[in-house]
Amino acid sequence: MAAADIADRFGPDPVPARAGVGLKPQHAAAVLGGRPDVGFFEVHAENYMGAGGPPHRLLEGVRDRYPLSVHGVGMSIGGPGPLDRAHLARLRTVVDRYRPGLVSEHLAWSSHDGAFLNDLLPVPLTEATLDRVAAHVDEVQDALGRAILVENPSSYLAFAESTIPETEFLGRLAERTGCGLLLDVNNVRVSATNLGYDPVGYLDAFPVAHIGEIHLAGYDEEVEADGGRLLIDAHGSPVRPDVWPLFRHALALAGPVPTLIEWDNAVPDWPVLHAEAQAADAVLAGFVGGPRRAGADRG
Repeated sequence: MAAADIADRFGPDPVPARAGVGLKPQHAAAVLGGRPDVGFFEVHAENYMGAGGPPHRLLEGVRDRYPLSVHGVGMSIGGPGPLDRAHLARLRTVVDRYRPGLVSEHLAWSSHDGAFLNDLLPVPLTEATLDRVAAHVDEVQDALGRAILVENPSSYLAFAESTIPETEFLGRLAERTGCGLLLDVNNVRVSATNLGYDPVGYLDAFPVAHIGEIHLAGYDEEVEADGGRLLIDAHGSPVRPDVWPLFRHALALAGPVPTLIEWDNAVPDWPVLHAEAQAADAVLAGFVGGPRRAGADRG
């Protein structure tokens, strides 16, 4: 299904092509009391799978004021086994309750035999994996009644059995299932450094017609015994200087896209996080009226 056809399946309340931030409880007073100028808020679905309590009161207040994106981290769409139907039902409850403009998941696996792992683990990029992931994406989309976005992973090793370039894999997945793609630019920098490829070349090959959202974040760096660099997708610091040029290159290819600042660890005070969003907004503003993707106008 073409991107123009899936645009209407993302949700009734579109997310603008502006910068957003992750919703954190320590920022509740600043967000609800001050109503800062932010394009949207994003939440992890798993934090709102309970029936009620303070998390839902906060999210209800935010949803009344801002567009919302829901980002799942536990669906394990790359896993070898069947999807957890109970988890999928809980995700649908969150989506039905809050009607987000975007819903996303990862090209990864994170559970096995009923146990949930605290990691998003990579998958070999093969025809068999593509068949499995496409079936899982179809199942999620059928259950939710809408298209989702699938995020490119951060990688620390390459599988010898992989036969499909990651950008091709994601493009074929989007064409087969009608899903959109979430381009995590920080993940591109992390994976390119760790695996030794050109991040600009990766972006040039990325199926930009299917991008529905971009993520930016900070990474950590370790120096290995041989002097090499290992980057870790840590989400605990500002966006690194070498990620901003990649963001600009992605926008030059795709046009302005809703863009999230991910800062999940060592969460700073609100003014620091808001400043990161303002910096991304300033970059996005330079691409208004630039190249547009098919189906990019969701308003």
